[in-house]
Amino acid sequence: MSFRTIIKRLQCNRRSFIDSISLARFNSSAPAVHPSRRSSISLQFQNVPQLQDQDPYSYLKEDPIEICSSIWVKAFASLPNSSFSDLSGFLSKFDLWVLAYQRSCADVTGSFPPRNAIHSHVLQDLLSLRNAVISGKFSWNRKANPLIRSPNDKSRTHLISKRKLQAMLESDEPCFQDRIVQEVLLKVIEPIFEARFSSKSHAFRPGRNAHSFIRTIRSNFAGYLWFLKADLSEIFRHVDENVVMGSLEKAIKDKTILRLVKSALQSPRQKRPRVEDNDVKKKRKGATKKKKILNENEPKPDPYWLRTFFNFAPEEAAKVPSYGHCGILSPLLANVCLNELDIVMEDKISEYFRPSKLDSIWRDSINDGCHNPAWPEFVPASGKEKTRKMDYIRYGGHFLVGIRGPREDAVRIRKEIIEFCESIFGIRLDNSKIEIEHISRGIIFLDHVICRRIIHPTLRYTSSGGSIVSQKCVGTLLSVTASLEQCIRKFRHVELVKGDRDPEPLPCNPMLYSSQAHTNSQMNKFLETMADWYRYADNRKKIVGFCAYVIRSSLAKLYAARYRLKSRAKVYRIALRNLSRPLIESSNNAAPEYSDLLRMGLVDSIEGVQFSRMSMIPSCDYTPLPRNWVPHHENVLREYIKLQDQELYSELRKVVKRKGLSLPQDEISEIVWGYKTLGACHFKTNVGSEMEGG
Repeated sequence: MSFRTIIKRLQCNRRSFIDSISLARFNSSAPAVHPSRRSSISLQFQNVPQLQDQDPYSYLKEDPIEICSSIWVKAFASLPNSSFSDLSGFLSKFDLWVLAYQRSCADVTGSFPPRNAIHSHVLQDLLSLRNAVISGKFSWNRKANPLIRSPNDKSRTHLISKRKLQAMLESDEPCFQDRIVQEVLLKVIEPIFEARFSSKSHAFRPGRNAHSFIRTIRSNFAGYLWFLKADLSEIFRHVDENVVMGSLEKAIKDKTILRLVKSALQSPRQKRPRVEDNDVKKKRKGATKKKKILNENEPKPDPYWLRTFFNFAPEEAAKVPSYGHCGILSPLLANVCLNELDIVMEDKISEYFRPSKLDSIWRDSINDGCHNPAWPEFVPASGKEKTRKMDYIRYGGHFLVGIRGPREDAVRIRKEIIEFCESIFGIRLDNSKIEIEHISRGIIFLDHVICRRIIHPTLRYTSSGGSIVSQKCVGTLLSVTASLEQCIRKFRHVELVKGDRDPEPLPCNPMLYSSQAHTNSQMNKFLETMADWYRYADNRKKIVGFCAYVIRSSLAKLYAARYRLKSRAKVYRIALRNLSRPLIESSNNAAPEYSDLLRMGLVDSIEGVQFSRMSMIPSCDYTPLPRNWVPHHENVLREYIKLQDQELYSELRKVVKRKGLSLPQDEISEIVWGYKTLGACHFKTNVGSEMEGG
């Protein structure tokens, strides 16, 4: 036997020895398995394909953005009632899995890793996860032995104690590989249902948000007398899996995707047993908070201004669905279920419509009033001579129904909605969940009050004798204002205000140890975000001015305590109204001047607190929203699909052959020259003769 063969045998024995040690470690750290199940587990490991021979780089062939775009185009180009039976081809695209891994890492670490920075062993684990999903061997919440680990997980070279293993299995923190699978499923499923969803829903959808909801209310809900305000958020906490799967199977026939979603719905998340409040208070009383040191890849916590703004989320927007291990798929699945309600309500809208010739807006069809439906109503909004009309809009688990008719119709429609929700969703609603409110009392939705204003416009018209007549009238105008009470309540929740009727600002204690420049910049970001949130409120100046007053007074009290100035008046005297001048402690007289430190670059420049004057606050944005408004990305998709149609090109070719090519500038110049030489009457007669001939 040669020396080289002896070395090779020693290496083989060493590898088998290392493999046996690693298997023993896995068996000691994994949970105990019943002997009857060991044979099936061994068979499963035998059936797993050997991935060591597969090169993951050979599967990276396409651009993931192009793959996602092709799914969107395919979904929007298909018919509304068509179904998708073969989606496994998109699931097998390894480039899509790499994109899902990048997005999951961005959620965990706070930074989006570039594609060329992903290590080969990570790609190998990601490939094994993809193969497990396609072959049907993937299981949710596999924390003990995951196929791919989070970038924040430390490599374990020692055994895990039974207590740590149990805590890891029972923790509420979602598994990292589950997040990757959820991202891939979301990329595949979302375009299919976005092409089917109703335009009446505005939550958990790309291009639609609370602002589009408020603008739709302002544009399309004028003239309604009764409103149904409903709360279906119970469906966010629990929903029958048969309801979800029945709604999914109408559009998706792929067995792999349906099996993954069904298993995610069937596996409930393990929750920790709740500890009584008294025990928690005792623990908090004796324990002292330690400063947390972040790991290298751990994301930084949200800044103070962002956490404060999140606390201002309305009740309708704060509720997010969570089903089993679906994770980020849960909002989409909730919309899939509630889309059944949207379709039924759209049918009820067309059935309820009864036009009247005496109406000032809707006289002939349901699409009348396109000039401006928010124009003042100079007659009562209800009566025998008025058009009966209804409209519907939904945001998440809450929706509004506007009814232009008697209250009896509102009661009947509420009863029909309750029966539908009980028969389809299995939810029993009472009258407290679906309230009937009059427009004169105001309807609070998304912390905005929907009401009507009484206005007295002056109409000027020419009489039969040729004289101009001025006449004062009385009309009602739809008004959408921000709720000051809700704003005060949110400020009281974040402990920046005390009291209700006459709120008094409190010092901003969380920013006690921050510099003046950092504190001012943080609160400026908060005020800018609040001004953007109340962008479409009629009283935008008033509500943003109140927020600026609270923030400015809170910072003045904080600076008075920090720099020992005793009162807000003294702070304003030194730092001005917008707190832009530097404040120095009275005891520290030997400190250098702020201007010298700023010139040397040792301190940051201090921004003044924004909106210190009412004239600096922007006014309400009254830009009208088109009646058939759709988001920009949907318009781009439909235009792209039109350009792919061969019939469109044939029609354009016929037009070019018949009329020839002409630039728009040439046509405009011909029209302008004709107006100058022949006059407008000549062109009107020509246009009229062309229309009669056509």
